[in-house]
Amino acid sequence: MAKVKILVVEDEPLVATDISNQLRDVGFDVVGIASNGRMAIEMLATKNPDAALLDISLGSEPDGIEVAHEINKNYRIPFVFLTSHADRGTIERVKETRPAGYLVKPFDESDLLTSLEIAVFNHMNTRRSVERILTIESLNAHIPSPLSEREFEILLNLREGKSNKEIGECVFLSVNTVKSHLLNIYEKLDVHNRTEVLFKLNKILS
Repeated sequence: MAKVKILVVEDEPLVATDISNQLRDVGFDVVGIASNGRMAIEMLATKNPDAALLDISLGSEPDGIEVAHEINKNYRIPFVFLTSHADRGTIERVKETRPAGYLVKPFDESDLLTSLEIAVFNHMNTRRSVERILTIESLNAHIPSPLSEREFEILLNLREGKSNKEIGECVFLSVNTVKSHLLNIYEKLDVHNRTEVLFKLNKILS
């Protein structure tokens, strides 16, 4: 499966490189790094990303919030704001764009990946009313190695946004056993992480 494509919009080169490396390390495809708003808008049109990480202050117009309005108007992909600014005026402008997440710098890798995962989960969730129902039969018809009943049960819990600990509690397994099952699920779905699982399921059901 093709990797989930992420556009990084960040005007600080070292920060942009660090974010991109973190994303690539866990299996995402960083299709572009835009250092300003105009470049970001061009890359949205040419790179066809699945999601975007947007710095708000880009040193010139358009800023990240204006890029977000462009995304909402023409692309409808999830985006997460990355910013050093948390003042009330900025937050009010941000709220108008309906972002999928908002991270205040400095943030760690865990915060970044969790915010991105939640952003994709919520984006996919808004489309469920028009999707076919996911069954183990319909899923296994699209993959070469079928999932077991237990793996499918874990997959459904993952799809609901549950953590490994929460999944374990639901299916009465240890966290380590859940992790082992998830690795098998990733291999069978030909994905690398939870976010790619959601994209893969959305593609199968669309």
